[in-house]
Amino acid sequence: MFLFDYIVNLSIFSLLVSAPLVIRSFINLRPLKHPLIWSGLYAGVVSFILVLLAVKQQGYVYDIRYAPVILMFAYLGPVPGLITGLFALSIRLLTSGNWFPAIGGWAFIMVIFSLLHVYFSRRQLPLFKRSLALSGAYIVLYMCIVFTFRILVNEPLFHLQYLLFVLLGVLLGGLLIESHERLRRTIAERNEMELSLSTSEYQYRLIAENTSDLIVVMDPDHSVRYFSPSHAFVLGYPDMVKDRKELDRIISPDDMTVFNQTVRKILEQKTSRSMEIRFRHQDGRLIPFDSLCKPVEGKGGRIEHIVIISRDISERKKAEEFLLQSEKLSIVGELAAGVAHEIRNPLTTIKGFLQLYKLENPRIKYGDLLQDELERIEIITSELLSMAKPQATAYTLTNVKDVIEQTLEFLTPQSLLNNIEFKRDYHGEYFPVACVKNQIKQVFLNILKNAIESMPGGGEIQISLQLEASGECLISIQDQGCGIPEEHLHRLGQPFYSLKEKGTGLGLMISHKIIKQYHGQIVYQSKVGVGTRIEIRLPISGIENLN
Repeated sequence: MFLFDYIVNLSIFSLLVSAPLVIRSFINLRPLKHPLIWSGLYAGVVSFILVLLAVKQQGYVYDIRYAPVILMFAYLGPVPGLITGLFALSIRLLTSGNWFPAIGGWAFIMVIFSLLHVYFSRRQLPLFKRSLALSGAYIVLYMCIVFTFRILVNEPLFHLQYLLFVLLGVLLGGLLIESHERLRRTIAERNEMELSLSTSEYQYRLIAENTSDLIVVMDPDHSVRYFSPSHAFVLGYPDMVKDRKELDRIISPDDMTVFNQTVRKILEQKTSRSMEIRFRHQDGRLIPFDSLCKPVEGKGGRIEHIVIISRDISERKKAEEFLLQSEKLSIVGELAAGVAHEIRNPLTTIKGFLQLYKLENPRIKYGDLLQDELERIEIITSELLSMAKPQATAYTLTNVKDVIEQTLEFLTPQSLLNNIEFKRDYHGEYFPVACVKNQIKQVFLNILKNAIESMPGGGEIQISLQLEASGECLISIQDQGCGIPEEHLHRLGQPFYSLKEKGTGLGLMISHKIIKQYHGQIVYQSKVGVGTRIEIRLPISGIENLN
């Protein structure tokens, strides 16, 4: 019966220790003000209950009211420990007499426990070890009190049982607190890890779903695990199935060999590699991409995945092409200055002597042909000089309509000879553009001469002028010539590219350079057998935007 009461007492104590810990785990209560005081009061109530549940055996009373006192000093410090101790002393004085040794012994224990708490704090002793150390100190202090006040000195078994009862209570309470705290820390760490993983996943998903780069995760057997959503708005494929056939569908057949070779080298060498391949858009056009392939190694250094990140390099290709074109123009300009200088002087001499020779020998064979070819060489050198010489930077406000009229007046004789009529469609009278008048005139002259030469059978050339809401002057020139194949339109304006038998391409190249100088643009639309339409847009905002 004594053992049963003992177990019941310890069980109730365990329940009272666990109750606030469990409640705090399941109910998210607001933090209490002065938590140490409230903890001391609760532990004091526990001490009060433990005294009421004391085990009585053969006239002796066994209780563990000092177990919560020791635990309070060990885990929360002197303030809750003293409060708990006051409760334990009060119930002791109310339930039995002989107050002097009880009060003296209690005061002695409280002072020693407070001093030990300071010492343990400085040594940073773990809390559970503090409870064990305080239990050992309690045994020593208890024995000192017993011998000092001669309390049942002849009953060592009673004191042994009592100390074991208290120590078991401390040990059981400490283990409950430690296990709960470890569980709480484990749960908190897991929650923090889950939150960190969730945040990382959100960030990676945010990047993957909103980047314009194409991301593909592929296994070593070439099966696809992941297609990024960017495939939808970059390549136009809304629903990509995780299948190698999808990858084969979007990669250009001409680049498939390069792709397979790169993947094979990654698997063999276990190093990242880059490649330049073309992906097929849903509308059929091919888009160049720079793809970085990175292997992901698993256990044992075996490659488990290959991550392929592809970036559209269409703009970079255009920039490289533009840079190449600029370098080509620069070289042509340098050559033009030297060639024009070296050729023009002897050309003038040859032309002069040829004219004299024709006067002396009017029946000379091929004289007119030689004269025409010399004039053609003179035109080419003039165009080269025009391209090579520095451009003027003094802009004046010029009416585009007046420049076009002057150009048409200059070309009227040639148009009449070719049975060509100019049709004007001016939506207004004043079209101000800040420019160098002669340069704009040269542009119109080059374009209109090309239009006339493309119409050997005669016809109409329509010239339209209008101001657009965007603040630009739109000049449209439509001929009824032979037209230009669509695949050749992008090459117009390149040096030495011409569809005419004796053309040099320098005229349009100079025109492009002038239009670009004024921050304008020139667009070609043509259909073979129908004619060509050229649209030139020039800003009308004023001189300040050009400087």
